[in-house]
Amino acid sequence: MGRVYNFNPGPSTLPLPVLEKVQQELLDYRGQGISVMEMSHRSPQFEAMVAEAEALVLEHTGLAAGDYRVLFLQGGASLQFSMVPLNFLPPGGVADYVITGSFAAKAYQEACRVGKIHIAASSGESNFSTIPRQEELQFSASPAYVHITTNNTIYGTQWQELPHCGAAPLVADMSSDILSRELDYSRFALVYAGAQKNMGPAGVTVVLIRRSMLETAQETPSAMLSYKIHAANNSLYNTPCTFGLYVLLLVMQWIKEKGGIGALAALNREKAELLYGAIDASGGFYRGHAAREVRSQMNVTFRLPAKELEQKFVLEAEQAGMIGLKGHRSVGGIRASIYNAMPLEGCRSLASFMGEFARRYG
Repeated sequence: MGRVYNFNPGPSTLPLPVLEKVQQELLDYRGQGISVMEMSHRSPQFEAMVAEAEALVLEHTGLAAGDYRVLFLQGGASLQFSMVPLNFLPPGGVADYVITGSFAAKAYQEACRVGKIHIAASSGESNFSTIPRQEELQFSASPAYVHITTNNTIYGTQWQELPHCGAAPLVADMSSDILSRELDYSRFALVYAGAQKNMGPAGVTVVLIRRSMLETAQETPSAMLSYKIHAANNSLYNTPCTFGLYVLLLVMQWIKEKGGIGALAALNREKAELLYGAIDASGGFYRGHAAREVRSQMNVTFRLPAKELEQKFVLEAEQAGMIGLKGHRSVGGIRASIYNAMPLEGCRSLASFMGEFARRYG
């Protein structure tokens, strides 16, 4: 079998040139005589990889090294659900959370284990098909920070405009749309993301943190949970996910070669428009889950008239070389995850398949 179009929500598709580079260097990394997987994380070669990866993440987000740090951690976004309040929710303080989906709810639940949490807004009543508008956000008097999830992988919704939260630091889980569109990243005090959707393989968690925010981090129950300690050790406090970091660096280089975030953003819009166009042109055969004004450019979610047709859609798509399209059990239906590395041809193929499927079964 040749390569298929991988629409899985994560771990997701990686750029083919990156995979080819990994294959080329797998046994011998640039004349070192060993694989990156065998290389010491204390070696000058690996420390140089970490430094270059941090510099490229800052370059792609338009952030200055003097203002922000980039940390490469482990534990996925799920560990960040705990690390954020452990570092930045002081005793007696309160943090505000906006709940727009399953992972936003998990972040809230974990934060509740640490301290007092206020729900500033939730779109749960609409089964997370919407994003709260600015006027619907009810912040507490003086929150330690405000937490959002910028893109909701399961439900296919995305914040189109970042919320304004006054002087409160804005913290975001950007696991599924980081580096996919042009944003003013300086609006964020802290961003975290699992790498396995837009930045690399599973096993690496990326944290961008404003230096002034980092200085306010409090003592944590464990050194491994401290942003300050990880920053002081340049993400090498413990043995990191060395191979994952190496692949992440290759992806950062690939983004630069593609023309940066602006070029990828234009391509991502075109990919999403193809699929939403197929939904809207189907005469109701396909029904999108997300409200039109908050449709995600990363995860396109929709239903068909019957579960049997959805099962047939997934099966026939697999037979046509498109995998990972089954929707999450909490929403059902179909989900096409079209992250940065999904080629335009993949979305064209899926849109064409959708049109033909609707003609045959509609």
